[in-house]
Amino acid sequence: MVPANVVGQSESHLCDASDAAALSVGVHREVVRPFLALRALAADAGFDVAIESGFRSFDQQLSIWNRKARGELAVLDSEARPLAIASLSDRDLAFAILRWSALPGASRHHWGTDIDVYDAAARPEGYEIALVPAEYEGGGMFAPLSAWLDERIANRTASGFFRPYDRDRSGIAPERWHLSYGPLAAEFARMLSIELLRDTVVSADMLLKDVVLANLEEIVDRFVRNTNPDMP
Repeated sequence: MVPANVVGQSESHLCDASDAAALSVGVHREVVRPFLALRALAADAGFDVAIESGFRSFDQQLSIWNRKARGELAVLDSEARPLAIASLSDRDLAFAILRWSALPGASRHHWGTDIDVYDAAARPEGYEIALVPAEYEGGGMFAPLSAWLDERIANRTASGFFRPYDRDRSGIAPERWHLSYGPLAAEFARMLSIELLRDTVVSADMLLKDVVLANLEEIVDRFVRNTNPDMP
């Protein structure tokens, strides 16, 4: 494992092209087998688990960040409603973005260990998945899968996967679609030092860079390290 893998600036840790094609996304090579095991368990329960998002490079995360900072993508409040960002200070805007989008260099998706999942069998034809709570809670179309995952994770029978953002810890908003392969993600998390992240941000063409660097320790505490500690 090398620093470039940790901050999304290398793809050397990813699965081969045939596995990526079969899954429709790239993931860490050591995540393929556990995911297929989880998918088989889900199929027995009547679900067709598919991955909406897997590996995301630094440049992809940076594009999301900068487009949100420019107002080209919606910045959401804690209830997943769009905010009027023109009224926000730079600091408030940065922290609002962080509520739903990881800081480039600090995304767990860089590691290939984390995936956003849905039930393909419950997805209406032509429906564009938004990855918002309404899809996974209450009467949402993916709520049954979410409840099944709750049970498997609680019983530690989810093939090593858990939810890092299982509840609101005043950092990243709860994401019931987001699964992490715990044994491997823990290794990456140990590698992501604040010094590595600072160096990565300093060299990036990132909007709101000054406010990020000025508040980096708080950002790391609230939005990077502040995750579910109950890994499998």
